[in-house]
Amino acid sequence: MKSKGRVRKVDKLGRVALPVEVRRIFNIKEKATVKIYMSENKDKIILRKKRHLLECMMTGEISLQNRLYSGGIVLSTEGAEKLYEQIKK
Repeated sequence: MKSKGRVRKVDKLGRVALPVEVRRIFNIKEKATVKIYMSENKDKIILRKKRHLLECMMTGEISLQNRLYSGGIVLSTEGAEKLYEQIKK
């Protein structure tokens, strides 16, 4: 799959707005925490959404009822059902 580039300008305070489609795909809500990394050769900026330990990877729900699976996968009941339906297709 080829990635579509998005162009955004940096404002005078050094901010860049993330496009709504990117926020939806990565389930980034208002006031979410994002880690910023720089590649070793300093030609890329990498943003990584900081996840809560109990955050469902499918729904973003944070609950003590969520289950941790091997490989660090965290799913709520609803998230597990959504994943199962996607796998069935």
